[in-house]
Amino acid sequence: MPGIDECLMEAMTLPGARGASLVDWTSGLALGTAGESPVGDHETTAAETAEMARAAAEFDSFTAEGEIPGDEPPVEDLIVTTRAGYHVLRFVETSFDSSVFLHLWLDRDTGNLALARMRLRDLAERLVLG
Repeated sequence: MPGIDECLMEAMTLPGARGASLVDWTSGLALGTAGESPVGDHETTAAETAEMARAAAEFDSFTAEGEIPGDEPPVEDLIVTTRAGYHVLRFVETSFDSSVFLHLWLDRDTGNLALARMRLRDLAERLVLG
């Protein structure tokens, strides 16, 4: 099972991967980074993506109909499409009180969004934190 660095390096092997990070959405801090940042600074990107993740995890509007909000965010992932790329945020479920997500930045021309979602799900399930 991969740790943070191994997980991010594996994410960077995806077609079109430009940058990857593991972010704590409560504090907005990057726990690990690899590759580039869309704004040139991983900490700024972490803080900005944490705002989106926090909104999705905390707002009732994103809870699927019929679900009862619990300890885990009701959202599995978020996808933001820009003119040049994709940002995929995948929430990581852990056995302890976790508030982290994987952020993958993909080039729009060379990235494969479907593959990225599947691989991030797999990485999030195998990621070892601690």
